[in-house]
Amino acid sequence: MLIISLSLLASLLYVLATGHVLSRLFHKEGPSHKLTVLLSTGAILAHMLVLVNSVFTQEGQDLSTVNVALLTCWVIVVSVTTVSLKFPATLLLPVVYGFAAILLIASLFIPHHIIMQSINVDLGLVVHISLSLLAYCILIIATLYAVQFFYIDKRLKEKDLAIMNSHLPPLMLVERQLYQLLTVGTGIFTLALMSGFIFLEGMFAKEVIHKTVLSIIAWLVFATVTLGHHRFGWRGKPVVFAILGASGLVTLAYFGSRFIQEVILVKF
Repeated sequence: MLIISLSLLASLLYVLATGHVLSRLFHKEGPSHKLTVLLSTGAILAHMLVLVNSVFTQEGQDLSTVNVALLTCWVIVVSVTTVSLKFPATLLLPVVYGFAAILLIASLFIPHHIIMQSINVDLGLVVHISLSLLAYCILIIATLYAVQFFYIDKRLKEKDLAIMNSHLPPLMLVERQLYQLLTVGTGIFTLALMSGFIFLEGMFAKEVIHKTVLSIIAWLVFATVTLGHHRFGWRGKPVVFAILGASGLVTLAYFGSRFIQEVILVKF
């Protein structure tokens, strides 16, 4: 009952924050910074309490796909909210807040059929998981920046005068932050893959080969785009679509198979 109440509270605050930012997106004065921070902070705290009560149980740690997704979403929300305190992120906030609200509500209806387990502390495994989570969060945020870049660029090319009076960030600033995030995320993703091959056994075992292959393909795309930008000045729509595709692959690599195993197959 506590988790349900906290999830509903967090979702409500996320929705209110989303509605406020969207309603003032093209207003001359823009969204109220104080109100946005107040609503998002309350939502983040309630979201964190949901995680604490969902993951840490009397039987052990519940690391089901739903809980890992909620944790990843929380990290992304905190990161984007923190960035927004210094840099304009008006278009990103309603996206991450809205998704967080949907995920929290959906988690109440998705069964958590997974055996509770205690975590055996293994340094290599901890390093790999930490690097993987960090890389994924940074690359997803980079993907959101890519979408934001595409949207602003498209509106400017269409000579939409409304965007001139909006509180969207300057296109060049978005582009610079996009490639900074992409470079850092790809570097950490590289370390995550290396740590997996160094510390873990059976990266190409039958049970996980699809994850490894999809992750390697996603890494190749991210690395190619990053290198292409720095060496040859690649930018624009093809780069945005490549980033979106790579993010989809790495998401499918982890969450896709686990969701099928833990949720879909359990029902049958």
